[in-house]
Amino acid sequence: MSAEEIITGTISTPARLDKALAEVTELSRARVQALIAEGLVQLDGTPVQSPSAKAREGALFAITVPATIEPEARPQDIPLDITFEDEHLIVVNKPAGMVVHPAAGNPDGTLVNAVLYHCRGQLSGIGGVARPGIVHRIDKDTSGLLVVAKSDAAHEGLAAQFAEHSVHRRYLAVCGGHPTPTEDTISGRIGRSDANRKKMAVLDKNSSRGKHAVTHYKLIERLESSALIECRLETGRTHQVRVHCASIGHALIGDQVYGNTPKPLKSVLKSLQFRRQALHAAELGFIHPLTQETVKFEAALPPDMRELIDELIRCNR
Repeated sequence: MSAEEIITGTISTPARLDKALAEVTELSRARVQALIAEGLVQLDGTPVQSPSAKAREGALFAITVPATIEPEARPQDIPLDITFEDEHLIVVNKPAGMVVHPAAGNPDGTLVNAVLYHCRGQLSGIGGVARPGIVHRIDKDTSGLLVVAKSDAAHEGLAAQFAEHSVHRRYLAVCGGHPTPTEDTISGRIGRSDANRKKMAVLDKNSSRGKHAVTHYKLIERLESSALIECRLETGRTHQVRVHCASIGHALIGDQVYGNTPKPLKSVLKSLQFRRQALHAAELGFIHPLTQETVKFEAALPPDMRELIDELIRCNR
């Protein structure tokens, strides 16, 4: 169970209350409306009853977000591609299409369900009942390396390294077009999009929302209307590579949320039945939290991305 949270702040732009609160918090407009209906939103010290009430600029708000009870994940006999394992941690090469931990809409069939079965009660409990051992995650339709803690000591040690941004993470991606310059750094705060609360976006540099994010990219190979690039992450924000690449006009091929496939490539993706963002977590390195040894793991491109790249090379000749 997560603890109850109270979010306080000041309305920055006069508007409908639900819209104004969604703009200054990380909550969706629908979530704000539900909390108002439950009497959990106050404006200038008074509970509000209508999401359509007008909110004045400078008004003080307080939102009580109730504690949530996470569903308990159950072990499932799902095959795992294990890159490394010892008594403290396990490094898994996650296939595209697998969700990392149970959540609404994905109650089972996740990496957590598979690891619970494989480790049989050996996972760190710090992550809670729905996500034991989970220190970080990658998107459902992103493939590649992920480390899971088997002990609380390993969990704490790994979490500290992720918080310090000292973990080595190298991704391979296929983006639309040919980035210029061919090597650069993308930085900017990433948070919920004002236009679509289901998406993340690079926010204005003066925004008080979101989190600082840094991605270093390098062009590896020019392909037909696209490019193979590597992305090295300093931070690990939600959808970071996808959002950063889209922000410079080079959204990832196959990304249904942040980009449109270049017209010349639509037939290629259709013939290959490639229906995910072309993104793979190829390298993961960190200091082993118990042995203090520096370790680095690599995962080759999965067949679907290798086939896509090979086809785009043929088309480019």
